[in-house]
Amino acid sequence: MRYLDPKADLTFKKVFGEHKDLLISLLNALLPLSGDEQVESVEYLPAELVPDLPMGKNSIVDVRCKDLSGRQFIVEMQMIWTPAFQQRVLFNASKAFVRQLRRNRKYELLQPVYSLNLVNETFMNDYPDEFIHNYNIVHELHSDKIIEGLHLTFVELPKFKPQTIAERKMAVLWLRFLTEINEETTVVPDELLQNPETSKALKEVEESAYTEHEMDAYEDFWDKLGAERLLLVDSNSISRKEGREEGREEGREEGREEGRKEERKDMAKKMLAMGMEKTTITKLTGLSDNELTMLFT
Repeated sequence: MRYLDPKADLTFKKVFGEHKDLLISLLNALLPLSGDEQVESVEYLPAELVPDLPMGKNSIVDVRCKDLSGRQFIVEMQMIWTPAFQQRVLFNASKAFVRQLRRNRKYELLQPVYSLNLVNETFMNDYPDEFIHNYNIVHELHSDKIIEGLHLTFVELPKFKPQTIAERKMAVLWLRFLTEINEETTVVPDELLQNPETSKALKEVEESAYTEHEMDAYEDFWDKLGAERLLLVDSNSISRKEGREEGREEGREEGREEGRKEERKDMAKKMLAMGMEKTTITKLTGLSDNELTMLFT
């Protein structure tokens, strides 16, 4: 039996975007929910958060849903970490929270928004033994005083060690599913096969369950991811070069800036040729929407 990597866009959405029971299990396992806060049932919501104003910014997440009480849950699988991702998570969660307030609706009826973000890179190197990070709006001196509304959770998958959260059985099983199952898997751990939820998820990532068109999309995801990594390295290299040059010579800055912008434009053109999203190109190159539009025309 050959399996596909569940972290890929196609497989992740197939497992958690089409099976409510598996999504509920994942949310209850990884979010900091007490016994009476556990999710019992959900309704899928559109993954695209369309802006209320014409000039607003569209946002697309992997999976979005709400439960019977109206709480919203956003789940994202992020393969590459950038500082901007954290801000995007806050932006998307805030947008989902604010958009609950329709005409004549009272503020006290607003329900919390939980954002679960699975990251396939490490980003908190100061805490090597911690891989689940929960954020709330808390009092500066009294952290037990919380303003309900936004709850953000980030999971650093590469740091995951089963023994560190052995008491959280389903959290361990889901994180093992996400970190141990891929195209190179030859032997599936018995624990994953014996659990009804992870066993069902395994069937959803069997290669034989996918059409030729879906497999093309799966392979295309990894190709674009590889290209994005290389371009991100190039972008970081350019930024470091800029910093060194700025320290050495503050003169002739206008000419240098023009040269740097041309480099970014060339990079943007390459990304466009690879079929990358406009939002991704903007994030990696730093070019404005207007500058990108001029390149595309």
